Amino acid sequence: MTTLGEVAAVSSMRLQGCDAATVVTGVAPLHRAEPGQLSFLTHSRYRPFLAVTRASAVILSTEDAVNCPAPALVADNPQVAYARAAALFEPVAEIRRGVHPTAWVSPSARVAPDAWIGPHCTVEAGAVVGAGVFVGSNCVIGEQAEIGDESRLVAQVTLYHRVRLGRRVLVHSGAVIGSDGFGLALDHSGHWLKIPQLGSVVIGDDVEIGANTTIDRGALEDTVIEEGVKLDNQIQVAHNVRIGAHSALAGCVGIAGSARIGRHCMLGGGVGIAGHLEIADRVQVTGMSLVTKSITEPGTYSSGLAVEPNRLWNKISARLRRLDELFRRLAALDDKLGRDGSTLGGYSFG
Repeated sequence: MTTLGEVAAVSSMRLQGCDAATVVTGVAPLHRAEPGQLSFLTHSRYRPFLAVTRASAVILSTEDAVNCPAPALVADNPQVAYARAAALFEPVAEIRRGVHPTAWVSPSARVAPDAWIGPHCTVEAGAVVGAGVFVGSNCVIGEQAEIGDESRLVAQVTLYHRVRLGRRVLVHSGAVIGSDGFGLALDHSGHWLKIPQLGSVVIGDDVEIGANTTIDRGALEDTVIEEGVKLDNQIQVAHNVRIGAHSALAGCVGIAGSARIGRHCMLGGGVGIAGHLEIADRVQVTGMSLVTKSITEPGTYSSGLAVEPNRLWNKISARLRRLDELFRRLAALDDKLGRDGSTLGGYSFG
């Protein structure tokens, strides 16, 4: 059992209109919460639900706590406070140790006594599996790969040869780390020649890698994911990319080879990063944007057009195709007016 007092303690929250001894057994959205459950408010548009929620307490900000009709736990950062509180109700995974009878572990691999190698796993020669590591079903650990202490590979994860994972790394199902980068050379006969990918992948401590994400090994140097990075599902990280510490990338981001992403960056879903670019620290790129040049200053960046009704979009598209023609006509008119000693609204189209 968990009390509101214990929940408040995880993020130094202040109780307002509720009893610290009240027992809570789980979390739920504001409009569905029942007595005995905890809820949260992080966006003002849900504030009207405070008047009708049945939650035993709601985690919210000091601002939202003013005249709040519901029992509350007041936090400086409600989102962080909720994340820590919700962890109290997360089911505890069963502790397993040893090697499942259906797994194969090379005699030259080193597996810590308290690690778990699950059903149908393969651990190749020279691999190192650290203390407290969990390797779920159907994972493949390549030759000389290393997994740091307390890391968790959920299921069907593939680590290629010489890949190195830090401590407390979480890799979700279907991820592939260390596959060959897309390195090719076109010879004189018009045939593609594969360039050997001789580097590897180095993953820092406390990194999370989403389901079906792929991280390619470097061509010469390593692809590097620094500590604390969070990668969502179905992300493609190409060879020799470096992602700075504590950056977060949403689903379907694609990063081309040798790009450098700074520290504490956030990339929205579907963002594309061209190769050999550098992104400064603390840059935010909104969803579906295409980055084709380096970003040298922190801030928020966007590209692309928002969705419109189809009929309006067809008109916009037709006009976009005429932009070059219109530009040339305006430039010619500006040039003519300029020769006559006039100006076109103070603008130059040359």
